[in-house]
Amino acid sequence: MNKLAIIHTTAVTIPLLKELASEILPGCTLLHWLDDSILSQLREGDEAAVQTVANKWSTYVRYAEEAGAECILSACSSVGDIAERAAGTVSVPVVRIDDAMADLAVSRGRRIGVAATLETTMRPTLNLLHRKAADQQDSIQLIPLVVSEAYAKLMDGDQKGHDELLAEQLQQLAQQCEVVVLAQASMSRVIPALPKEIGSRILTSPRLGMERLKQLYFT
Repeated sequence: MNKLAIIHTTAVTIPLLKELASEILPGCTLLHWLDDSILSQLREGDEAAVQTVANKWSTYVRYAEEAGAECILSACSSVGDIAERAAGTVSVPVVRIDDAMADLAVSRGRRIGVAATLETTMRPTLNLLHRKAADQQDSIQLIPLVVSEAYAKLMDGDQKGHDELLAEQLQQLAQQCEVVVLAQASMSRVIPALPKEIGSRILTSPRLGMERLKQLYFT
């Protein structure tokens, strides 16, 4: 039986990815690792904190490989660069959840909005998009937007407040761009609340990431 390990930095992504996996990868056994201390460590912003997170990540991917995972999914864009480096420590693939989304965004437009509710997610996402554009020999303009207050509401349990504030900000951002990417998997919950014309130009990572896994590793 296929096994997929998913490493989370927030419990918010666990039910979302469980549901998608049951739809896209039926019968696949999921192994979840959750470390909700990582985001607060990254917010410290110093090299020592980043190295601590990198050491943790390397440990988690080794645990996942030892547990029999055939593939490891990093569910958090904030640790995207760290996850890529950790891939060199194991023999199974380590995939960023936002990798497929970045490919699609660059193929759809040159003026790309990048929305996040965590500052720590912005730089790894911008770096990934620039790299994808370089791979495709395209030039892009990135328009970043961090809605920190929305994340605070979500952590306080105010899901409605999170969704309303984020939806308002995304509609404004979409007016300036050809396509908008949501830098965190947890943000995808707001898409149904947006007008169809706006929602159709906003890309989220969870479904695209899971479909990429199926295409590459679970066919």
